[in-house]
Amino acid sequence: MPINSGFHVIWTDEFLAEHQLPSHYLTIAQPWLVPVIDQIASQQQGQPRTLLVGLNGCQGSGKSTLAALMVEMLKRHYGLTALAVSLDDFYLTKAERLRLAEQVHPLLATRGVPGTHDVALMAKVMSDLMDQKPLPDRPVLVPEFDKSTDDRRSEERWPRITEPVSVIIWEGWCLGVPPQEESALIAPCNRLEDIDDRDGFWRRYVNRQLHEYQPLFRRVDYWLMLKPPSFACVSRWRGEQETKLAQRCGEGPGIMTPTEVNHFVQLYERLTQWALHILPPRMNTVFELDAHRRIVASSRH
Repeated sequence: MPINSGFHVIWTDEFLAEHQLPSHYLTIAQPWLVPVIDQIASQQQGQPRTLLVGLNGCQGSGKSTLAALMVEMLKRHYGLTALAVSLDDFYLTKAERLRLAEQVHPLLATRGVPGTHDVALMAKVMSDLMDQKPLPDRPVLVPEFDKSTDDRRSEERWPRITEPVSVIIWEGWCLGVPPQEESALIAPCNRLEDIDDRDGFWRRYVNRQLHEYQPLFRRVDYWLMLKPPSFACVSRWRGEQETKLAQRCGEGPGIMTPTEVNHFVQLYERLTQWALHILPPRMNTVFELDAHRRIVASSRH
């Protein structure tokens, strides 16, 4: 289908229901997103290789929903095979994180920060999707992480990709983030670091692990960021996300209480604040969000 920046997206009630979205979500998001989708589709069309789009956004900012929206737009209006891949689905298993907690630092039992992902698995899956190309007789299995149980799903439940993918929307909270300078790690950034990482060992370990992610970040062709008004929104947004998870999956060992959510987001604060400082000039497009996660401004670089 030819590029047409004036097209109107018609979404089904099923899509809105699946993502637990208000009816006005698409009305607000569409005008901001159409030029980005146009650019991505234009960049990919006619190219034999897979285009990789990196979508950065803090906890609860709406990355997964926006990635799903982008996939549908690329499929429905450009006829492109598109796939959303989440950084979260590459978390280490619970058993692997417990071993890290015993051998390296107790805070590594909690999923989230660099060092709690299976980077080798992520690199293999990305290579299989982008370089080897999936086929019906050579499917690519993409991991899934179940946040309600805080563990990776068994391999037989992983999605099987059986056709080449034109565009991958890769979303994650620390995508594109470079390591900090050692001098920036000296002072704790919040109460959690002050109490549970008094000597700074955990944050220095996490910072070192970020180096392992950089080769994958360099494969990204187009960068997009969801930028919150401040970090103060993150705890509330993550709490709302947890409520949705409980409604969808029911009670489970991985469902967090408000107190646990507050503790959880403190693990992300250092690198989220660093991302808000360092990433915007490096992005192709930055969507500014208001306190209700609505896009209110856009800048392109």
